[in-house]
Amino acid sequence: MKDLVSNQITRYLEARAVEHVFGLCGHTNIALLAALEKSEQISFVNVRHEQIAAHAADGYARARQETAVVLTHLGPGLTNAATGVANAALDSIPMVVIAGDVPTHYFGKHPHQEINLHADASQYEIYRPFVKRAWRVDQPHLVAEILDKAFTLAQSGRPGPVLVDVPMDVFSAEVDVESFDRVIAGSRSLAKPSIDEPVAEQIVRNLLDAERPVLYVGGGIVAADAAAELAEFADHLSLPVSHSLMGKGAVPDDSPLVLGMTGFWGTAFTNETTRTADWILALGTRFAEADSSSWYTEYTFDIPATKLMQIDIDPAELGRNYPLEIGALADVKSALRVLVRVARRLAPEGVQRPELLARIAAHRSSERLRNAEAQASDAWPMRPERILSETRDVLPADAIITTDVGWNKNGVGQQFDILTPGTFLTPGGFATMGFGAPAAVGAKIACPDRVVVSLVGDGGFGQNPAVLSTAREENVPVVWVVMNNNAFGTIAGLEKAAFDTTYGTVFGSAEDPMYTDYAKIADAYGVTGIKVDSAAEFKPALQRAIAAGKPVVIDVSMVNVPTPTTGHWNILDIYSPGEAIEHVATP
Repeated sequence: MKDLVSNQITRYLEARAVEHVFGLCGHTNIALLAALEKSEQISFVNVRHEQIAAHAADGYARARQETAVVLTHLGPGLTNAATGVANAALDSIPMVVIAGDVPTHYFGKHPHQEINLHADASQYEIYRPFVKRAWRVDQPHLVAEILDKAFTLAQSGRPGPVLVDVPMDVFSAEVDVESFDRVIAGSRSLAKPSIDEPVAEQIVRNLLDAERPVLYVGGGIVAADAAAELAEFADHLSLPVSHSLMGKGAVPDDSPLVLGMTGFWGTAFTNETTRTADWILALGTRFAEADSSSWYTEYTFDIPATKLMQIDIDPAELGRNYPLEIGALADVKSALRVLVRVARRLAPEGVQRPELLARIAAHRSSERLRNAEAQASDAWPMRPERILSETRDVLPADAIITTDVGWNKNGVGQQFDILTPGTFLTPGGFATMGFGAPAAVGAKIACPDRVVVSLVGDGGFGQNPAVLSTAREENVPVVWVVMNNNAFGTIAGLEKAAFDTTYGTVFGSAEDPMYTDYAKIADAYGVTGIKVDSAAEFKPALQRAIAAGKPVVIDVSMVNVPTPTTGHWNILDIYSPGEAIEHVATP
């Protein structure tokens, strides 16, 4: 029996339990859109810009912990989505991008919207540097096999996005249904690699023999759904847990073992603890530059003086930035199960470190005191510390938070408690401005029963305000808190510190500050907008917004003060070699 490829792709997606496809129409993909309309299972989430589709799908995949699907058009559709897909790639988020392409019979003729200045019919290769693989499917009988390979690759090993590029005539061609029957009947899950008992025993013995052991965890813990195993292992051996930005919340921040985030925006206590550790076990982290203070030994990690053991699913990350005593290629969830079993055998009574717990508790107390004045300040524009503190007070423990870049990301990483693993969604590897607002829409679609709040700057929210149109159309009750300092604030502070100017980073001028009222923009999209006019108004406004059960934008003016830093970033040496400079507030 034969059927249209577009119909069979839809059937395959249904068999994969796909419920949402994020995307935007174009003349090359409308055959698949027409097929999706007939599905009783799959909803098409319509956006106004392909970057929104990719970021929303990214947020959906993180919150749902499954592979997301994006549908896009050729040419500008592919390039618009590229930033969001690259962001997913660097944060190891599984995603299948299905893109329309020019008809096969027009290869080489430069048809409408094709990019072919250097090669004919090869625009799919635009994605090659950042996806795990890019396919162009030129024959209908190959679609089923390649689509199945795409899903398997996206979610195996180190997860990430893949591209399946389909010429528009292939979508509309007939194909033997049996080719799809065969792949639909196949397995949907693969067994993941673990570590063996001798390796686990050596790791555990090194930690037991250590005087100052530390766990350092990254986003791989959350991606592997290994939070419970990590908590059991850390608790049994009383191991202090430090984390990268992406690893925040892997162990809830109210655990007595959590040290906090390392690196440039980490605290002095956390950085000193990791720097002076004698053994570190790193799990699912790549030792990125900001998390590692540009790898300078005097700030965050002093390796190899500190001995390092590392477990990761990606062999390229093992020993990439620091030499290893033990490197293990494994899924961290599977590996932690073995480590827990071995730890209970070697130390059946567990380990107690009361002095360590006391030091961690004292550090938390001092941090609370350090921020207390700013958190209680009635100053207007509002202090960012108070915005974060009152947001945490209002939200339930399992609320999902998305951030963008700037104070909202760095401040949350440093000062905002994440109480449920997997509820902090942030652009880590690519640090993409514009991620937070659409990622919240995807997260809310994935988890409709959870409160979802997006903490974003005005620079980030201004990237793609058309996300409000999608939220209204799909009735997605996200709350966006726009921390509005009328600037690209973090870069403004950096430029001020390094060059004594804020040229190109602050919006408008002293005579015409050009303040953007995002509450009014929300109103224009048919979404509720709240303009906060004093610090006292913010918390009640957020409570009303959450209770409203519909999309709401809260615009709150914020003073541009720097996020405190105790680590280091090499860009400071590039701008001002030999000088000790820090981010400073703009005038």
